[in-house]
Amino acid sequence: MDPRTHFVFRAHPEHGFVASATPSVSGHLAHWYLTREQFEPVPDILGLFRLTEPERDGARRTRQAVHDLRRHGFTVDADVALDPAASPGPPPPLLRNGLLERRSRLARASAGRTTQHDTASAGPVPPKPSYAPTVHLNAPAAGRSR
Repeated sequence: MDPRTHFVFRAHPEHGFVASATPSVSGHLAHWYLTREQFEPVPDILGLFRLTEPERDGARRTRQAVHDLRRHGFTVDADVALDPAASPGPPPPLLRNGLLERRSRLARASAGRTTQHDTASAGPVPPKPSYAPTVHLNAPAAGRSR
């Protein structure tokens, strides 16, 4: 491992997704950053943090934590599965219950011509009047109103 590494992320058989800071980062700073990334200290193991609720999309949240810490300028060592630079992201979510087909059908319908404003079925157009309509405007009074 590189001596300039600040954080290490691993998959742990007992605690799920864990993170720890190397001696190049103060314990207080490591605690601050890791708790903001939804990690909590593991009781009885000093310096080890585990992801809160790892069953709730834990791998993606851990990859996001690695990405965030790198964006803040830290050097992070992570398992291949937890490293966003080394592993592909999760596949895009599939639209279920025929939603994809419905959206496709709506897109085709909106791209086509509509019969709603068809001029043939709109009825006759009234003739243009032969006179100019008179509009009466009141002239404003001079000066200020009372």
